[in-house]
Amino acid sequence: MKIGILKETLDGERRVAITPNIAKQLIASGFELLAEEGAGEYSSFLDSDYKNVGVAVEKRAVIFHEAEVLLKINPFDEEDLKLVDEGQVLISKLYHKSNPELIKAIANKGVTAFSMDAIPRISRAQDMDVLSSQNNLAGYKAVILGAFEMTKIFPLMMTSAGTIAPSRVLIYGIGVAGLQAIATAKRLGAIVEATDIRSETKEQAESLGAKFISVDNTGEESEGGYAKEASADYQKRQKRGGKQIIVPSRLGYYHGQYTR
Repeated sequence: MKIGILKETLDGERRVAITPNIAKQLIASGFELLAEEGAGEYSSFLDSDYKNVGVAVEKRAVIFHEAEVLLKINPFDEEDLKLVDEGQVLISKLYHKSNPELIKAIANKGVTAFSMDAIPRISRAQDMDVLSSQNNLAGYKAVILGAFEMTKIFPLMMTSAGTIAPSRVLIYGIGVAGLQAIATAKRLGAIVEATDIRSETKEQAESLGAKFISVDNTGEESEGGYAKEASADYQKRQKRGGKQIIVPSRLGYYHGQYTR
């Protein structure tokens, strides 16, 4: 079976669907891999890195024509579908509920599609849970970027010239991304506070060293452990709770409650 690795075309996207190391493992399992020219350049993988592990590097049109399975991170777009042939398999994040027209267009092409963001988040599918893996990275990077933009350092620092108080970080949303954001901010030495519409996340936040900001969530019960869209009234109460932290101090701020 031939697997095609496509270069991401979304502005600002730096990831690649398969790294040379994973490509090497797939080739050892008997698959044939093709990668589009420059597919990994924004992730610091050269075409030569793919060639060295046995991947054939080809132009985009060749990948679409020869590969039986096509891999991307972001959804296939209209231009992609023009190159797709009946019988091929598409694998990417498709956000099928938000893109019904895309799903219809894929069906009309007579191809099979796997939406990685729709794979059930159960124990048997943990190694395919792209939502958790990518949100985990998003929470980490959000804090790193926040620290870079701050006008002061995160940790407490005692110097001969005086003492610098630690930064305070307020995190909205204690899902996978939020928990990683808490852990990262704590490792950097910040005082961390967090809040979530789901009161059951209090214990998780506190286990990582964050102070939980309780906001009355009456009528805002979660659905199967997942946060649902908050009402306007709850958002007002949440903002009031956050202001008690924000107003007295200058702090880092991460909003991950609705990270997709």
